[in-house]
Formats: sequence, structure tokens, C-alpha cells
Amino acid sequence: MKIVWNTILWTFLILVAFLTLFPVVITFLGSFKTNAELTAGATFLPSDWQFENYLEAWVHANFSTYTLNSLFVASVTTIGTLLVASMAAYVVNRMEFIGKKLYVGLQAFTMFVAIGAVVLRPQFDLMVKIHLHESLWGVILILISAHASAFFILLSFMNGIPKELDEAARIDGCSLGRTFWRIVIPLLTPGLGVCALFAFRGAWNEYLLPFVFTLSKPELQTLTVGLANLKYGIAAASQTHFMMAGACLSILPILIAYIFANRSFMQMTAGSLKG
Repeated sequence: MKIVWNTILWTFLILVAFLTLFPVVITFLGSFKTNAELTAGATFLPSDWQFENYLEAWVHANFSTYTLNSLFVASVTTIGTLLVASMAAYVVNRMEFIGKKLYVGLQAFTMFVAIGAVVLRPQFDLMVKIHLHESLWGVILILISAHASAFFILLSFMNGIPKELDEAARIDGCSLGRTFWRIVIPLLTPGLGVCALFAFRGAWNEYLLPFVFTLSKPELQTLTVGLANLKYGIAAASQTHFMMAGACLSILPILIAYIFANRSFMQMTAGSLKG
């Protein structure tokens, strides 16, 4: 009976892996084809490997600018999210104040209730008021404000840090801020790594906000917006081969981020299984 269940489990896992990787493989192989070969769709492997597709996408399709803009948005958003979420989690976990339960409830509300494009107009109007509607900083501020998932992840990690450490630090003369930076933050490293990966991935893949905020300034477009704009080129000609090359390029930063955050995932998994 155990052999049967193991066979079913492995079959299911292999099927899921195949369905997950198949589109990635098709995109990767398609990035080396000509546009005519992609349109015909007759071959699985490229008949003539077009390595210059990547060079064309990077230089002539302006992917270098798009990538730098995406890296700027994703990096600053990640740093801002970690700062805001970690400080909020520390205060909620360590202090008592009026409206604490309401604050936690509002955080949960913003995470579980997806209202999407409904709030886009008021967000844009708010950025107009502070003159950030034609800047990537407006996108970054909005993305940082959506830090609820990082807040709850770090709050759970914070519960595992003994409060006695804070008391010992206070006896030694440490202020609240110094205790947070010197003692709590180093112990939060696994949680910060996981949250950093989620925040970076979310900001990197964001499309709607950068699209709206860069309508009047195409030079500020991120990679996701630039990819979509490659759907039609000169004279409405499809540039699918450039889009696939760009898609492969856009995957690389996420893979690199996962490699760096992989250790944090392992530590989080080990911590969840302990005891």
C-alpha cells in the first residue's frame, strides 16, 4: 500500500513540475528563434539559434534602461518594506498602546481583502498632491505601504525572540532603538531574508502601478511595462522573439534573489519543524 501511495505522490509531483517548467522551457527556446519561426510554431528546438536576440532586446529594445528602473524600484521597495514591517512588528510585539488590536486587524484586512485597481485612482490622486505622480518614487511608496504579509511574518519571528533580551539590554543602558538595531535585527535575519525575497519579487513583477505612473515618461518604464510594449513593433509587427528574450532576462534577478534567500528559507523551515 505504501508503494502505491509513493507512486501516486511522485507521479503527481512530476506532473506539477512538468506543468510548471514547460512554459519556461518553451519561452527559453523561443527566445533563440526568429519571429517567423515562432509565428509558424512548427519546431520545438530552434532551427538556427539566434543568440543576437538578447543583444537586440538589451540594446535596441531599451531593456538596459527598463532593467535599471526595475532594479531601482525593487531594491528600494524591498529595503523600505523591511524597515517599516520590522519596526511595526517590534512595536506591536513588545509594547502596549491604544488601538493595538485595531492596527493588527487593519493590517490583516489589507492583506486578505484584495481590492486591486479600485484604489488605484485615490493612490494616484494622493501622489499628485505630493508631486510624485510622474516619478518612480510614487510607485515605491505605494508598494511599501502594502507590507502586511511581511509584517505578520516578522511578527511571528518576533514572538520567538525572548523579551528577557530586551530587559537585559535596558539594564545595560540601551535605548529602545539601539536594542532594536543591535539585538533584535540580527536575530530576525531568517525572517528578513524571506520577506526580502517576497517584497523584491512583488515589486519586480508589478505592472499596473509602473504603467500608470510612467505614461507621460516612457524613460521611467520598468521591465514588465517595457516587455508589454514590445508586443507590437514598427508597423504593428509582432516582436515575440524579443519579448521572450526579455522575459528570460527578467527571470534572472529573481533567481539570484532566491539563491541568496535560500538559506533563510531553510532556517525558517527548520524552525517551523523544531519541537
